[in-house]
Amino acid sequence: MPLTFHWFLPTYGDSRYLVGGGHGTPTHTAGGARPATLGYLGQIARSAEQLGFEGALTPTGAWCEDAWLSTAMLAEVTERLKFLVAFRPGLLSPTLGAQMAATFQRHSGQRLLLNVVTGGESHEQRAYGDFLDKDARYARCDEFLEVVRGLWRGERVDFHGEHVRVEGAELTRVPDPVPQVYFGGSSPAAGDVAAKHSDVYLTWGEPPAKVAEKIEWIRGLAAAQGRSPRFGIRLHVISRDTAEQAWAEAQRLLDALDPSVIEQVQAGLGRSESEGQKRMLELHRGSTSELEIYPNLWAGVGLVRGGAGTALVGSHAEVAERIEEYHALGIDEFVLSGHPHLEEAYWFGEGVLPILERKGLWRHPARAEAEPAPASIPFAGAPTPAS
Repeated sequence: MPLTFHWFLPTYGDSRYLVGGGHGTPTHTAGGARPATLGYLGQIARSAEQLGFEGALTPTGAWCEDAWLSTAMLAEVTERLKFLVAFRPGLLSPTLGAQMAATFQRHSGQRLLLNVVTGGESHEQRAYGDFLDKDARYARCDEFLEVVRGLWRGERVDFHGEHVRVEGAELTRVPDPVPQVYFGGSSPAAGDVAAKHSDVYLTWGEPPAKVAEKIEWIRGLAAAQGRSPRFGIRLHVISRDTAEQAWAEAQRLLDALDPSVIEQVQAGLGRSESEGQKRMLELHRGSTSELEIYPNLWAGVGLVRGGAGTALVGSHAEVAERIEEYHALGIDEFVLSGHPHLEEAYWFGEGVLPILERKGLWRHPARAEAEPAPASIPFAGAPTPAS
């Protein structure tokens, strides 16, 4: 299966660092914070679309802008790019969620993908009025998606579950096509829901052997349900013309981190209920040494950021090789990001994607039959006038 690449929309803001601004950044150094305005997010979205990314993931949480509203507005400034909208099923009714997805799908021109997030942290869920524990949230998510799937099939749904109850629910217009459901999670409860409902199971970036274990785990659970989901991976990326340049950039990001911030963030993440987050923390254990945990796989991002904490770092050719290695395990979709997101989209799109295209592993989603003419510099090849 050909590879699919998605980019990321930083709806919390962006900068040239892993956190908003570097530690002790000299005044003469570029590095200002970039607010998550529609103008800037639109720049990223249009660039991702031009470069050949299939879609763009938007996060969910109190620390960022709302994903539904932001992407609905950005659909107006893009033409082909799909939006992988992260949402939490416990915060709205399944009937409303199914209706919102159907409306988005119609008005965007079939450009909606859904990233279902059950919510890994109880304290954050309580801020939204959700007081279920982690396992109960997964049970509710299962019931939620059961109702949504029925509505999308055009059924009239009566459902009386432990957490979800609807009577006579139906949609006047079903989405066409039905949005693909992306789902991640490393706990047993997450695996059961993923096997039953996900079209694409997403894992955070771990060394290939660990990723292979998760793929086989979900593949086995899904087979018992008579299903065969696809697999994707969430990674950051630092790709440059040479390996030295890429690792120098990783070192710049690392040097800009305040040790006290690392300590504070690690203390918070250490209390996480998320199994996936615990697996991320095991990769570096809060230490800034030995962060290359596998060739070209760098765990430095996870020192100060929750969620996906690893990055592919190296020359364009090396990054392409690691992508091929994950692909050989069964990974077909890559959800990538970089700091800052605008510039890193170009480094990857102009450096790595052409290599994968030459190998027959990827093709631009909007590739026309006739290749566009290469850029040229006027008069560069003009003959020198005779004296």
